[in-house]
This record gives sequence, structure tokens and C-alpha cells, in this order.
Amino acid sequence: MTINRMNLGRVLCTMALATASLAQAAPMSKPDYQAGKARLDATYKMDKAACDALAANAKDICMEQAKGRDRVAQAELEYGYTGKAADQNRIAVVRAESDYAVAREKCDDLAGNAKDVCIKEAKAGEVRALSDAKIEKKVGVMIDDAARDTMDADYKVAAEKCDALSGADKSACMVAAKAQFGKR
Repeated sequence: MTINRMNLGRVLCTMALATASLAQAAPMSKPDYQAGKARLDATYKMDKAACDALAANAKDICMEQAKGRDRVAQAELEYGYTGKAADQNRIAVVRAESDYAVAREKCDDLAGNAKDVCIKEAKAGEVRALSDAKIEKKVGVMIDDAARDTMDADYKVAAEKCDALSGADKSACMVAAKAQFGKR
């Protein structure tokens, strides 16, 4: 019963996030996108340079963190530019992969069974995050379908109301209904 409640909580949270993403503003302009890419490239270079002061596995962890931050930021920028649901989902996937790479790198400081457990925990975290991304993607599709179905049903009601009219009034009513509900 607890597992079902956890999954229900995840689904509801994901639905809320997907719904919020539908209200996103228009995608950014190409010059803003290019400026964002330049900023991210500069930030990545600074992050890499900061890792140079470290040694051994600490440096490897730092580099993985820098790569991960850059990949997530690039995915977020891409989504901000295109506004596509696939790019939004890509953010979650890239974040999961990056978190896994960092966690896996941290496991290198361990040995024996502790290292094996660490790696398994890191992999489990990645699988969990990727599963959540799949759920988010499916919920987003379901929300889009539900919104389209609702819009179609509301259009049919409006069209039926227009049927009570005649002549120019009916034509004007149908034009207004089509415009309101995005029909041609």
C-alpha cells in the first residue's frame, strides 16, 4: 500500500510539473539562445579550471560535476529555445545521467563490498530518476490528449448552441466558436 501511495505521489507531482510547463512563455529568441550558449561555454571553462587545482579522484569528481552542470544547463537552454516537450524531458534524462556519473565517480574512493554497494546505489538512483522521466513524459502526453479532448467537447457544445441560430447569426456564431477553440 505504501508503494502505491509513493507512486501516486510521484505521478501527481509529475502531473503538476507537466501542467506548469504548459504555461511556459514563448521560446527565447535566437540571439538570446546564442548568448546563453556562450555564457555556458565560459562557465564550463571556469568550472574545469577550478578542478585543475585538485588531484586524484577529487579532480575526477570535480570534472564530472562540471560536465554534469554543463550538460543540464545546455539541456535547459535548449528547452528554453525550442519549448518542445521532448527537450523538457531531455532535461530530466540528462540530470539523471549526470547524477549517476558523479555518484559513480565518488564510488572510486571506496574498495571491496563498500564500493560495490555504492555503485549499486548509484545505479538504482539513476534507474529511479530515468523512470520518473518516463512517467513525466507519459503524463505530459496524457495531459495534452486530455486538453485536446476537452477543447473538442467544448467546441461541440458551442457548435450545438450555434445550431439554434440561423442565417448570418449562425455563421457569425460558428466563426466565433471556431476561433475560440482553434478549429478551421
